[in-house]
Amino acid sequence: MAHAKNHDYHILPPSIYPFLGAVGAFIMLFGLVLWLHGSAPWGFAIGLAIVLYVMVGWWSGMAREGDDGEYTPVVQLGLRYGFILFIISEVMFFSAWFWNFIKNALYPMGPDSPLVDGKWPPAGIQTFDPWHLPLINTLILLCSGAAVTWAHHALVHENNRKDLRNGLLLAVMLGALFTVFQAYEYAHAGFSFAGNIYGASFFMATGFHGAHVIIGTIFLLVCYVRATRGAFTPEKHVGFEDAAWYWHFVDVVWLFLFATIYIWGSA
Repeated sequence: MAHAKNHDYHILPPSIYPFLGAVGAFIMLFGLVLWLHGSAPWGFAIGLAIVLYVMVGWWSGMAREGDDGEYTPVVQLGLRYGFILFIISEVMFFSAWFWNFIKNALYPMGPDSPLVDGKWPPAGIQTFDPWHLPLINTLILLCSGAAVTWAHHALVHENNRKDLRNGLLLAVMLGALFTVFQAYEYAHAGFSFAGNIYGASFFMATGFHGAHVIIGTIFLLVCYVRATRGAFTPEKHVGFEDAAWYWHFVDVVWLFLFATIYIWGSA
């Protein structure tokens, strides 16, 4: 037959999502620039809505393809390679914020800089005690990573769907708790984003990590919902595996943030 499939690859049909996603991202960025210059945020909101629509439609379509058996071992390998490259790009992204913080901590700007360096943390900055709420958040995130590992082990090695669901649900709850505690921490910060390099560096690094925690929590929540509907098998669980990799990446970044910004950077 002319249209018979005689290979292991998944040939995608034509889709509007790549073009629509690019248009939405451009509108969102352009609207954000206008918003920062005093215009109404409608452009940013419209672009964000388009991007979210593309994300939901595109990824739900991928989930259906996986459930329909389209993802052969070769396709699964390609998806894993793609996600590994994505995580590498995220490592480069966070490296920039670490570099920014460490550079300013080692060579703080002073009134006579670059002849005489200033003080770090800058005068008047009340830093967080790393051994209180930051330590609690560290333990919460590590426990959530352990819960994800529990769920992965239950699926792959035991095909235990009950523990799979319980582990994912526990990880989602702990991820949400981390976000609540970080919001509480931000509300009680003794410094602001504007007016000092310490505040700007702190909120950019920890804030982007917090955004990744929210994204990862949603990622795991989607996996939990899919697991309750019978998705994932010990042989085919690329979506869950990617979510687990992403969550462990978030854990590792937080450990570096905790050691660098909260402990070393505030000493």
